[in-house]
Amino acid sequence: MIPLRIRLIAAFTAVALLSSALASGIAYVLVRRAMLQRTQDAMITQVRQTVSRMVPAELPPDTGSLLAGELEQALTSPDGRVKAFALPLPLYGPIPPALPGLSRLHVRPAAAFLAKAQGSADTMVYQRVVSHGRPYLLVAARPTAYQTTINEPERQTPPMVIVSVSLEKEAADLRSFGWAVTVADSAAVVAALVLALLATRGVLRPVRRLASATRDLGEGRLQSRVEVKGRDELADLARSFNDMAGTLQETVTELRAMEASSRRFVADVSHELRTPLTSMIAVAELLAEDDARAVDAPVATGLIVEETRRLGQLVEHLIEISRFDSGAATLVPDNVVIADAVAATLAARGWTGELAVTGPADLVARVDPRRFDVIVANLAGNALKHGRPPVTLDFGPAERHGRQGFQVTVADRGPGIPGEVLSSIFDRFVKVEAARSRSEGSGLGLSIAWENAALHGGVLRGDNGEDGGAVFSLWLPIGEDAAEGEGA
Repeated sequence: MIPLRIRLIAAFTAVALLSSALASGIAYVLVRRAMLQRTQDAMITQVRQTVSRMVPAELPPDTGSLLAGELEQALTSPDGRVKAFALPLPLYGPIPPALPGLSRLHVRPAAAFLAKAQGSADTMVYQRVVSHGRPYLLVAARPTAYQTTINEPERQTPPMVIVSVSLEKEAADLRSFGWAVTVADSAAVVAALVLALLATRGVLRPVRRLASATRDLGEGRLQSRVEVKGRDELADLARSFNDMAGTLQETVTELRAMEASSRRFVADVSHELRTPLTSMIAVAELLAEDDARAVDAPVATGLIVEETRRLGQLVEHLIEISRFDSGAATLVPDNVVIADAVAATLAARGWTGELAVTGPADLVARVDPRRFDVIVANLAGNALKHGRPPVTLDFGPAERHGRQGFQVTVADRGPGIPGEVLSSIFDRFVKVEAARSRSEGSGLGLSIAWENAALHGGVLRGDNGEDGGAVFSLWLPIGEDAAEGEGA
């Protein structure tokens, strides 16, 4: 597999080479055309003017050879670059060998040019040819504006002038220009190669950092991040990677916490189930022995009933927790008079009169009656079991973040919530008592109350009051959007 850096450098170099070659080729063609056109136009103009000036309208008889010599002398340059030859019309005999570009070695193209020059209706005929590897420009001028007065017109017919111009100078200039273009193209390719190296270095450095950070993530170093520089696409990629790494770190951290919580949950469940089962098995074994008469049967039976009740309550709580974890818990909302619902909760558990209840009698909210009963029962039961009187329960309308709702506050004058468990009071199996194995309750009541509040879209909080004792406050939305609340 070809490395990315080599591919980028090759692409840069190929583009630079193609661009410079295309530009140079176009420039060479344009310069060559302009150079040859200039020489051709200048030569045609010179031949036309010379012939017009030196050839009279009526040539004396038998003076064609003299006129031919004068034309050849006038059009031939001292340096030999331009050579002229005057041929009598009509053409007879072989082609003169002394005229460059019309030598006997090139009879066929030379004859074709002369035939073209003699038979053309134009007074000027020109053509570029190559003879013996050398370029020439051939210009033929045939006078037409003349008169003859005798019966032998060939004696008064002016000669046809053929001029051969060597294009070696132009060819040499074009070769120099070609070498200069080649050198410029080579310099452009070298510059493109250097720029490609610098550009690929700047491009691949962030890519290498991303690759290194990705390897770190794969090896479990979730705190790995990429330094963001600039505002280009690579910087956006680095920011996206950092966002992804942050989300991944949060997710993995949450999963690890959930795994630890699950392990702790399984251990707590095993512990809570083992405690009543151990008592029940021990009492059952005593009752099954032969000396069962020595056992106080009513006491043993009462113990079995109590432990069975605790076991049933624990199983019920575990089933409720499993519904929350699986997302199967749903609300069945109904319009509820809060004062009546609170009174019914206290009466069902025999707590009427043990709490000082205050609140408006006409406050109506749309909540799930069963789940609201569970929340209030947990808060009131904890205050009665673990606090000291007076225990108060206040409820009334309360607005939260611009949403209409109501708040229920339960407070006692007990020792309050210890600081070491204040932040985890709603966690599962959290108990304030040190004698955990024999304490009343499963440690799931407040956790279930918190889940029910969140299911309503409300908030449940616990804290210590200013005058001592624990204070629990529940806020729930009051309208039809109760199930869409903010969550806890």
